[in-house]
Amino acid sequence: MSEERRKVGTVAYREASPAYFAKRALKRHAAFWSLWSLGVAAVISGDFYGWNLGLGVGGFGGLLIATIVIAVMYYGLVFSIAEMSPALPHTGGAYSFARSAFGPWGGFITGLAENMEYVITPAVVVGAMGFLMQAIVQSLFNVQGDPWWNTPYVWFIISYIVFVGINIRGIVATMRFTVAINAIALGILAIFFLSVIFSGKLNLSLLTNIPPQSGQSWFLPFGLAGIFPAIPFAIWFYLAIEELPLAAEESHDPKRDIPRAAVWGLTTLVITGALIFLLNPAVGGGSKELGNSATPLFDGFKAVFGSGTGAALLALIGLVGLIASFFTIIYAYGRNTYSLSRAGYFPHFLSVTHPTLKTPHIALIAGGVVGLVLACLLTYLGTQKNLVAGQVVGALLYMAVFGAVVSYAMQCASFIFLRRRLPNIERPYRSPVGVWGAGIAGVIAIISLISLYLNETYRPGVVGTLVYFLIGIAYFAIVGRHRLVLSPEEEFALTQGQHGDPEREGYGKTKVTDIPAAGTPAPVNPAGAPSGGSH
Repeated sequence: MSEERRKVGTVAYREASPAYFAKRALKRHAAFWSLWSLGVAAVISGDFYGWNLGLGVGGFGGLLIATIVIAVMYYGLVFSIAEMSPALPHTGGAYSFARSAFGPWGGFITGLAENMEYVITPAVVVGAMGFLMQAIVQSLFNVQGDPWWNTPYVWFIISYIVFVGINIRGIVATMRFTVAINAIALGILAIFFLSVIFSGKLNLSLLTNIPPQSGQSWFLPFGLAGIFPAIPFAIWFYLAIEELPLAAEESHDPKRDIPRAAVWGLTTLVITGALIFLLNPAVGGGSKELGNSATPLFDGFKAVFGSGTGAALLALIGLVGLIASFFTIIYAYGRNTYSLSRAGYFPHFLSVTHPTLKTPHIALIAGGVVGLVLACLLTYLGTQKNLVAGQVVGALLYMAVFGAVVSYAMQCASFIFLRRRLPNIERPYRSPVGVWGAGIAGVIAIISLISLYLNETYRPGVVGTLVYFLIGIAYFAIVGRHRLVLSPEEEFALTQGQHGDPEREGYGKTKVTDIPAAGTPAPVNPAGAPSGGSH
């Protein structure tokens, strides 16, 4: 990399040579069905576990109200992303949007928050996978105790090695696996829904079988106050659908396919989430028992088919739902880390791609190591404090949601600011809910952030995540802001949309000598560019 530098405000850019971008090349492959599968698969594990813990803190009514509010937030968010992603078609995703709206500091804060979400979320999913595999092996083979080969830790390690490895194999292998695993996961849910409906064991009264606290009702057993601690678990129904913009530089037609895949993907998840929410607690022990379970779908299968080999085999097949999200969110943290590293916000070596496979293998391995350590650490601490498996999963879930809602609030604010600051950039898709939709979603995201601190059981993990977030900001203040590179995201922001479209221009077309001096406006788009002004 050239040492030619230019300071712009509080940050400094270095010149990047063609060789710099050649070492960080990606390969285009994804089309609509691959992207739709990527979005749905990233979230589908939310129907398999995690959401149910909201029953234990909010009851059926509290979680229902929280889920409806959160669905409104996600539609506002997804419509906003569907507009911004084709307008800013970079791998950076949320970081890219905030960079153009709020400058380098806003871009880094948003990118770091999303990075935390995507690194922690696989740790949440692998936690459930580990506990479920342990339970399945015990059921199938009548294993007694906790032999070393059937502990959650062993399953954590195996899972990360296998699925990080498949991600490294290349975008073609990744997308093919994603489409297949997503189809199987949806099939498993369909089998569960039909088996509950036709089993004769469906009992809707079980939805509200949590004894109400004094003065409360069967619908809201913990009162209105129970709605707020249920919010993070409602988010789990949809968390990570927003990862689709990270595939922009690996998609054949990101300007057409990403908006469609995002909107249809969210609608798919709303339907499956509503069905699992209604049917899973309506068999077996109901909401009362399901509210603390680490394996709710497995419990549902056992309630329908009994606790013998058949239920265990179905749960083993159902494990693919967890694998789907685990695998696809590994993809997300790899691309998020790659984009922040390519631009210099994270250390540059993390963005180097495999010379033949063209995947960010270093970023994938680094995020996997962090997630594995986190999953093992939280599980160990949970055993020391005699927490049940569901509480360990819940603690990790809260930590992931922290990063998610911070990035959501920033992305909604970015949408509003981009409508006003860059009204003339090309917008192939326009959000049908506009600025108001983004504003409402942003407010709900902030309320969700506050709600994380209302549950004392999981508050230490959230505080720890906040500390990590602040350490990351300190790193950028001391080191990262002096090492920025004119990646496509930075080119687009500094030229106000004139340059930085990798599909049309390639990489590295803007030089540090082309950067406008601080306070000098960049050239406006040429006459005739499609208008993107607000309604």
